[in-house]
Amino acid sequence: MTGPRQPRPDAEADPAAGPEAGPAPRPEAEPEPDPAADPSGATARALAGTVRRLQAAAARERSAARTRSVVDLATGILAERLDMLPTEAAAQLARLAREAGVPVATLAADIARRPGAEPEPAPAAAPTPPSGLLVPALEADGPDLQQASAAVLEQSGAALGVHAVAVWRRLPGAALALAAHGGLPAAEAAAWSRVPPGVTTPAQYVVGGGAEELWPGDPATAAPSVGSGSGSARAVLPLLDGGRCLGALELLWPGTAPELTAAQRRQLHALADLCATLLTPSGQAPPPRDVTDLVDGLLTPALLLEPVLLDPLQHGGLVTDFTIRRANARFRDPLGRPRDELEGASFLASYPVAAAGGLFQHLLRVHRTGTPLPGATVQVIVRNGRSVEPATVRLSVAPLGPLLLVEWRPDTEPSPGDDEQAALLRQAQRLARVAGFEEHPEHGRVRWSDGLRDLFGLPPGAPAVPLAHLARHTHPDDEPAVRRLVDTVRHRHRAASAVFRLARPDGTYHYTRVIAEPVLDEEGGLLAVRGAYHDVSAQHWTEVALGATRERLADSEQESAERGQLTLRLQQAILPAAPPPLGGTGLRAAVRYRPAAQRDRVGGDWYDVLLLPDKRVLLAVGDVAGHGVGAATGMVALRHALRGLAVTGAGPGRLLEWANTVALREPGQVTATAVCVLLDPATGDLRWARAGHLPPIRLSTDGAHVLPLPHGVLLGALDDATYEEHTARLDSGDVLLLYTDGLVERRDRPVEDSVDQLIRTAGPPGPDLEHYLDRLLDLSPADTEDDACLIAVQVDQVYRPARRRVGRAALRAGRPG
Repeated sequence: MTGPRQPRPDAEADPAAGPEAGPAPRPEAEPEPDPAADPSGATARALAGTVRRLQAAAARERSAARTRSVVDLATGILAERLDMLPTEAAAQLARLAREAGVPVATLAADIARRPGAEPEPAPAAAPTPPSGLLVPALEADGPDLQQASAAVLEQSGAALGVHAVAVWRRLPGAALALAAHGGLPAAEAAAWSRVPPGVTTPAQYVVGGGAEELWPGDPATAAPSVGSGSGSARAVLPLLDGGRCLGALELLWPGTAPELTAAQRRQLHALADLCATLLTPSGQAPPPRDVTDLVDGLLTPALLLEPVLLDPLQHGGLVTDFTIRRANARFRDPLGRPRDELEGASFLASYPVAAAGGLFQHLLRVHRTGTPLPGATVQVIVRNGRSVEPATVRLSVAPLGPLLLVEWRPDTEPSPGDDEQAALLRQAQRLARVAGFEEHPEHGRVRWSDGLRDLFGLPPGAPAVPLAHLARHTHPDDEPAVRRLVDTVRHRHRAASAVFRLARPDGTYHYTRVIAEPVLDEEGGLLAVRGAYHDVSAQHWTEVALGATRERLADSEQESAERGQLTLRLQQAILPAAPPPLGGTGLRAAVRYRPAAQRDRVGGDWYDVLLLPDKRVLLAVGDVAGHGVGAATGMVALRHALRGLAVTGAGPGRLLEWANTVALREPGQVTATAVCVLLDPATGDLRWARAGHLPPIRLSTDGAHVLPLPHGVLLGALDDATYEEHTARLDSGDVLLLYTDGLVERRDRPVEDSVDQLIRTAGPPGPDLEHYLDRLLDLSPADTEDDACLIAVQVDQVYRPARRRVGRAALRAGRPG
């Protein structure tokens, strides 16, 4: 007989046992395996787990090896074909993969023509990087930046002794974030995870545009930064993409950094390019496709600029120029060029003056840092009719993806000195009896400046007289000349001038000169007419008096003895025998005029001493070519023009430009030489310019000094002549001497030799200027028998303001934080 059936120990796990086997007992808790009770089973389980881990690691290594081999092959192909370093080729491969939106290994396989070399899927759990090699500070930067930073530390550490690296990312608002680092303690990396705006670190200094790059020993590297506590030397390189700064790569050396060769610096640049490629945000939205519609929809004049890169493969690309991609309909080119001529053109070639004035640097800074420029003022050259002149424009620049949006409008805001300049201009117009006008024929609008209604004899508030109706207010004999002027300006679009008799309501006539010029649009149509009226009645009556004198002297040879006396009286009437009083200025002046040997002819030499409203003193001498009434007429016109225009506050160069315009408009083609000086009695400072004239001479205790020759042609020689200005300073007791060539000109020697001989022979001026000028005339070596003018001005006492000492505390308080 058999005993009762005993259940098998594994019956619970055997489904074939059947129901007759009965339910197996269920223990309340499964006991832990006891290694001591079953040592062989525990060892087997441990070995099995180790085998599985080794198999997974081997699979990952095989996949990584296949990927590395393909990537290395593609990198070598790019390095050979593009003639670049392997590190640069790796950065270029990563950049191309990012732009194509594919993994680096896939693109490498395409380049190497190995389609089966795509990497196997990586396990879900990536291996932990070795301790101390790299710790990512921002998870969003991913393993590519981690591996790049590890490569930077590995290569630079082995070759150059670098012990730590930091990769900084520029954030919106000018802040910096520590994107990745290697060789830094975790606590220090956490403390420097974000650098707020306004904290000047070496990386912030480079990203903000303070320097292109920093190398060990640069003073800016001493600013606080990561690793500062260990006394490390550092270098900071920008991370550039398309010329735009994305962040910075910071490398640290323990103690003193080694001297880096050019090749080593180039290697570090290549490593920075690799980091920049991986730091570029892949999800950054490009500018809208219809960005030109955005520019066209702006209410202000605007340009859209596209950067021109010298070599996108080297250091992120160097911006050498900008291409004008779009100019909206509201934009008006300062030189009148149409939009289709600007679009596609080089910005530097289109606006060289503005670029040289700082505009190009503004554009580079905005493109590099990504920080908008809210407003800047630059100088440009604009076309005004047939001439060009400088103008000021105000602009704002903002980044628009890889492009720049530039808003451009004329600067119409008044400057602090505009009111003062306007007051001086009104005073000059009143003294010179000059008034301006501007009219728009299309709208019938006419604007007059102050004083023009007085010239016409009209009451205040009376309507202005348009140029087309000017003939109704002229003498009947002068109507043809006025009508020719109107026709030349309005229909032929050329500047013109005329002298006519202006009929006033009280029945009198004023001899008036009118100068008008057209203002044309881009198509050559007439936009406006601008000009000025000048009351020349005094000049006319002077000409009449000169003409009457000449006719009387020509009637009979018996009056030849009286002609010299009459001419001398006329000359004395035009040129005062003594300078005007200069009381309160600390100046003493003396003048002399010596007529020509033949006193029956009026000479063209003249001088002028005038105290201006701003307490400066105008000194001028000139020599009109020729003799007689024609020379005297030109002399009167030039002398009166300088006197009237000097109160505007303009410099001597500008005054001579205006005098040149007067000489060109005078009948008979007047030409003259002149020298114009503006002297500040309080400080002894003087500014001067010349128009083909001999330079002034400064006489001081250490001898005579001829002032240098600025550039300037004869008055009446060229239409667009400009006159250079020079400055000098007189000390207490110094004498400034101005003269015409009739004092020193000889036919047998240069003028410079005659001047040197005369000054040495005459000796120092002494306290009596009148006696000194008489001595110069007596010792004059001239043999041309020409007339001569002299002006001598002595400074009694000049004021030198003492420099105020500013304490260091005040300087620190005024320094921007």
